[in-house]
Amino acid sequence: MTRQLLLFILVLLIHRLEGYTQTVPSPKEHFGFAIGDDYQLSNYTQTEAYFKKLATSDRTKLVDIGLTAEGRHQYMLIVTSPENQKKLAHYKEISQKLARAETLTDELAHVLASEGKAVVWIDGGLHSTETVGTMQLIETAWQLVSRQDPETLRILDQVIVLLTHANPDGHELVGNWYMREPVPQKRTQDHLPRLYQKYIGHDNNRDFFMLNMKETQNMGQQLFIEWFPQIIYNHHQRGPAGSVLAGPPLRDPFNFVLDPSIVTGMDALGSAMINRLNTENKPGYTRLTGTPYSNWFNGGLRSINLFHNMIGLLTEIIGNPTPETIPLVPERLLPNGNTPFPVTPQKWHFKQSIDYSVSLNYAVLDYAARQRDLLLYNIYRMGKNSIERGSQDYWTLYPKRVNAITQAYQTDQKKTAAGSLSNTTPDQFGLLPRGSGLPVKYYDTIMKAPALRDPRGFIIPADQADFATAVRFINALVRSGIQIQQATADFTVAGKKYPAHSYIVKTDQAFRPHVLDMFEPQDYPNDFQYPGGPPVRPYDVAGWTPAYLMNVRFDRILVGFDGPFKKLPYGELQSAEGRLSGNASAGYVLTAQSNHSFIAVNDLLAAGIEVYRLPNGSDNHETAGSFFVPASPKAKSLLAKVVTDFGLDVSGLTKRPASQMIKMAPMRIALWDTYGGSMPSGWVRWLMEQYHFPMKVIYPGDIDAGDLKKKFDAIIFVTQAIPPAGRSTEGTVRREPQAEEIPIEYRSWLGRITAEKSIPQLKAFLEAGGTIVTIGTSTNLAYHLKLPIKNALVEMTTAGQEKTLPVEKFYVPGSVLRVTLDSTQHATWGMPMLTDVYFEHSPVFKVAPEAIAKGIVTPLAWFATDKSLRSGWAWGQSYLQDGVAAFMAPIGAGKLYAFGPEITFRGQAHGTFKLLFNQLYTLGSATATGPSGD
Repeated sequence: MTRQLLLFILVLLIHRLEGYTQTVPSPKEHFGFAIGDDYQLSNYTQTEAYFKKLATSDRTKLVDIGLTAEGRHQYMLIVTSPENQKKLAHYKEISQKLARAETLTDELAHVLASEGKAVVWIDGGLHSTETVGTMQLIETAWQLVSRQDPETLRILDQVIVLLTHANPDGHELVGNWYMREPVPQKRTQDHLPRLYQKYIGHDNNRDFFMLNMKETQNMGQQLFIEWFPQIIYNHHQRGPAGSVLAGPPLRDPFNFVLDPSIVTGMDALGSAMINRLNTENKPGYTRLTGTPYSNWFNGGLRSINLFHNMIGLLTEIIGNPTPETIPLVPERLLPNGNTPFPVTPQKWHFKQSIDYSVSLNYAVLDYAARQRDLLLYNIYRMGKNSIERGSQDYWTLYPKRVNAITQAYQTDQKKTAAGSLSNTTPDQFGLLPRGSGLPVKYYDTIMKAPALRDPRGFIIPADQADFATAVRFINALVRSGIQIQQATADFTVAGKKYPAHSYIVKTDQAFRPHVLDMFEPQDYPNDFQYPGGPPVRPYDVAGWTPAYLMNVRFDRILVGFDGPFKKLPYGELQSAEGRLSGNASAGYVLTAQSNHSFIAVNDLLAAGIEVYRLPNGSDNHETAGSFFVPASPKAKSLLAKVVTDFGLDVSGLTKRPASQMIKMAPMRIALWDTYGGSMPSGWVRWLMEQYHFPMKVIYPGDIDAGDLKKKFDAIIFVTQAIPPAGRSTEGTVRREPQAEEIPIEYRSWLGRITAEKSIPQLKAFLEAGGTIVTIGTSTNLAYHLKLPIKNALVEMTTAGQEKTLPVEKFYVPGSVLRVTLDSTQHATWGMPMLTDVYFEHSPVFKVAPEAIAKGIVTPLAWFATDKSLRSGWAWGQSYLQDGVAAFMAPIGAGKLYAFGPEITFRGQAHGTFKLLFNQLYTLGSATATGPSGD
């Protein structure tokens, strides 16, 4: 090649690069500031525009993954080499095949792993006030699109990077709120007026196994149906005080259903991340027990992926556009295994956190580029492990089973002659002497007990009363990439007959850990700071089993089984097939057992159609509280639509029910909220919309204004709305801004519930005939009203005084417990006598027998046994026995309902929604027979 030709090629390349840099502007050229500049934030509108400019590069493809709750477009920017961009569909197919591991051999998996590209997901902005995550996403995109260094080019050649904005709505809100102040030094994120996700704010990172919200559904589609990235990096803040960030590996416990390669994979990535920071002289990375984070919970963006054989990474970093200071925390200054390179107290700028985040991203991407084929093969291998475990007898090691070994051994030892205990006797804490062990027979008899083996699959019968809710559960599995089968005809398994259309979820599939986690109870280990000491708080919750909280009826099948089953296409959402059956010349009956019946009732009432409740059921429907709708063309038309849209079974009647009937009317419903937003209130607001309950959000000022009964019939107070009685709340609630500090449109939201102003208005509302529903700590209202109840979770001191049980004796973090219900009460209509509830440090009551006898307080639910735990962790659960979990109390002409458990918890507790829904109608006088006329 001649020298002149080489010079010509070089000039062409220079011109190409010059044209490229002119086409894609830097962040400073677009936003007017560099990412990480102090006192500067973008909003989503600006960021969306910048991502569209980046999409003009031949290294990028911009994908609209769906609309958000507020109607914005949520984008994912795919960044890889131009050559890879031309073959994205091919590489996506390889990633899918390896992740599902269905028909692959090891040999073929190796071939695909060698041919494929590593897929790495990096997100930002899920929690919108954690602004480092949002802004690092922009800077990382720019770096990957613009840099020409060998490392970046190697990454682009070997890796497909999915840069995903996790919460556009929140970014717009927070960016605008911070930048509203023209003087930079006065800018602050403080006192945001509402939640940064339309309904649930911070809880958007608790929604990933239910996938209720639009944003989580959009991301779930990419993660579990489309791309199956081998690594997911979820950026958060903030780091523990005295450090810069917390990152992997995280502390124990990790969930026992996870493949061990997930745990060691996180170790490997964590090492790459901390090593890079250390070599770049960036101190302050803490890990292991230096962090409060674990790999137990399944509901977060980074954690749900662990149950899908994807390495989920979490970092929690400090940083704010307003400069801050790293405080002096002496115990974090000494280097140790948790923090090998401590950071010293200093002023900290936003740019430092951005630089750290980009370095961490590059560490992850460099690892993926260098270990591409290993990552691809390992996700296959973990999936294959799951398929093999689900295809044969397999026993998962749970704490309760390990404890059973020790207990069995101790029982046998006690049967021996006095004084003949062996030197392998466990001590009072269940610990064995160093170097000793128990006979293997205890493992064989307990860990290999046939009845304790893991299920081969689950059957969800189509003939259950609330099949539509069961289908909601199925759709949560569908959205998370689980293989679902459905029966095309009646079939029999293990001697039990099941109807056609029943759903089957087998465990011989790649994402078996997620299947088990959705159906099976979580068994959280007893975790204490030291033997006899206080418990170590779980990260988020200890137990959540959705199948329990949704009251889904299913059977665990312990042997291999088959039948007339068809495999449903991955990602294909299901609909319950509703029916309008029978001659309806007199009217229609809807069962109270189905949550979807309330959708129909609300639509009927809104259309002016009469609806009645049947306290004793009807001839065909024995369920107390079922609904009767007199026949009319308008009712028939509306019900036909509900049957189709919501999968509701409706029965026609040729004769009106002879039993007692009560006419229903809609209530004017108010839902408490607060300035800044309450997540539990937001969840209920979402729930009211889902089930078509009309309602209005009100604030403390609306309550203090009085005349509540003229405006509302029912008021809902979620947890943390009503303060404790008889105690100052100073320091227990967040400081509100002064009215002049916030825009005028938000000032009416200010205020809080007080004993002096609010409680008298609520009492007057009740006495005038209003209904108040309180949940969680808002059951404090019963104490303000001086009802004859007491805290059941107390003990007597030596001085003869009551005190709350210490956590060393009683501790129940978020877990699933079982309660017994009084099914004769209208508050519990449609509910089974035993039901599972979500309990998180929830109130439990003691009611005087004479108060019950006189009807002053009517218990609705209670803990009937000393073993109420169903899923999670309940230390000292025997203290719950005979405690009242829920009650009703008449106050004047009105009623107060108190539910200690979180009956609407995170939109997940479908099995207890009716405990709220039943209270939200006005019921007229009972009639002995049906209404006259047709």
